[in-house]
Amino acid sequence: MSQIRWRRRSRTAGFTLVEALVATLLMGMILTALVTVTAQWLPNWNRGFARVQRTELLAVAIDRLVADFAAAEFVPPNRKTDHPLFEGTELSATFVRAAIGPNAGSGLDVVRISETADRQGPVLVRTRGAFAPSSGSIDQLFLGDPVVLLRAPYRLSFAYAGKDGVWKGTWHDASTLPSAVRLSVRDAATDRALPISTVAVVHADLSAECASAGGDCDDSGRKNKKNAQPQSTDGDRSASRSE
Repeated sequence: MSQIRWRRRSRTAGFTLVEALVATLLMGMILTALVTVTAQWLPNWNRGFARVQRTELLAVAIDRLVADFAAAEFVPPNRKTDHPLFEGTELSATFVRAAIGPNAGSGLDVVRISETADRQGPVLVRTRGAFAPSSGSIDQLFLGDPVVLLRAPYRLSFAYAGKDGVWKGTWHDASTLPSAVRLSVRDAATDRALPISTVAVVHADLSAECASAGGDCDDSGRKNKKNAQPQSTDGDRSASRSE
């Protein structure tokens, strides 16, 4: 009697072949739909993530540039000139600032920010080197520690303004530092200016000599020469008495 019941239950338990095929077909349709949705959604997500990452890196690069220009120092390259070491073009800028970094001391660095090119397109690179007085050309300075600040699709150009507020494309062998540096960020594909473009204000506008003299300098940053009053000597006094 028990064997008959077991046989009846075994005949009715489990799935039939048709039910198994239908379940497999449904599972395949669900997986196909998931793969299709993922294939359409994943590239858009990757593009959005890459766009956000590029925007964050762009903001970090702009902050670095603003901090560098703001810390520019009025330091002549040697004792033969009283002009500060600052050479600027639309695509590069070289100047002196206080050394920064984990291993930096209390000295000065020569910083060069310039655009170069690699296999991916234009690249904005920051290089640095310890400052030492030199009478050679600024292009002969040995700078290392390259750091990539910007890559395509972004390009950056510079403009410089003095105390008169007039923007110029170059700043070469000037007697003063620029009062401000304009950072213009453009889309390399469309050449459209981006809203993140900004202006860096240079804090130092006097040389160390002028600062020690209490700011007694002319508009070019040179120390004013006071006319000394001639002092009469004993010989002059005796000559005047004899007269």
